[in-house]
Amino acid sequence: MKRVTFVVSIVFVVLLLLSGCATATEASSEATTAVPKIARVTPANPEIILATTTSTRDSGLLDVLLPLFEKQSGYTVKMVAVGTGQAIMMGKEGSADVLLVHAPSSEVEYMNGGYGLDRYLVMHNDFIIVGPADDPARTKDLASTKDVFTAINNTKSVFVSRGDDSGTNKAELKLWKSAGITPEGDWYLVTGQGMGDTLRIASEKAGYTLSDRATYLSMKDTLDLDILFEGDKALLNIYHVITVNPKLWANANYEGAKAFADWMVSDETQKVIAEFGVDQYGQALFIADAGKAEDAVK
Repeated sequence: MKRVTFVVSIVFVVLLLLSGCATATEASSEATTAVPKIARVTPANPEIILATTTSTRDSGLLDVLLPLFEKQSGYTVKMVAVGTGQAIMMGKEGSADVLLVHAPSSEVEYMNGGYGLDRYLVMHNDFIIVGPADDPARTKDLASTKDVFTAINNTKSVFVSRGDDSGTNKAELKLWKSAGITPEGDWYLVTGQGMGDTLRIASEKAGYTLSDRATYLSMKDTLDLDILFEGDKALLNIYHVITVNPKLWANANYEGAKAFADWMVSDETQKVIAEFGVDQYGQALFIADAGKAEDAVK
């Protein structure tokens, strides 16, 4: 009887231990499922090529966003900062996976051509016209961007253009066209450079230029340029993220591109964008727009 009782006791203890292990395993399983919204993974293809504008780089925005995305997602982003025209061409040639650009009419043409698969509204800011404090063309009190460009042309004041087929350059040329002016002559300087370099040259030459607000504010302390005209609806500057169509390019990392695009329009990332620049400049450098209708952006 003692032997039977001993065996029963052993079995009972073993059952208790197994029950405890099962409970611990269930608790461990539940804890494992409590992961952050964006879980870090090990992608099959971990590198994404992002073709973007110099303004997103020069403003410092991507210095904040890209490390966050890489940390949260497990992807590594190779950024190529060029003009929007060049970025779109990279998408057409299959040498980028995802674009972050700001030339809506060119983007629509790109999408209509079947080169892009997804296109999401991300954010906007505005263009500003900056120039020397003495304002030789007397632009500061004019009523419209058209009047400003006309005054600069009439006085042959120095104007420095990027001339690089960027979104900013496209916007500038559109503004000259709306004023009925073909800019040419010694007063019209073309740099072929990004926004940061163009602002530096405009400062050195005491000239006017068209800049996105974010890049100007990030460099303001190093420039002898003031904001002379702003606020016109014609100066709106809208950014979209676009994935390259993998049906055209078998090597395109669509999984990574889509992960990046979705992350850019997520609530958490939009909050970071909305707060970027407030501490340093007293104002946000970009307005977060994900989920808005295009015609609601202003």
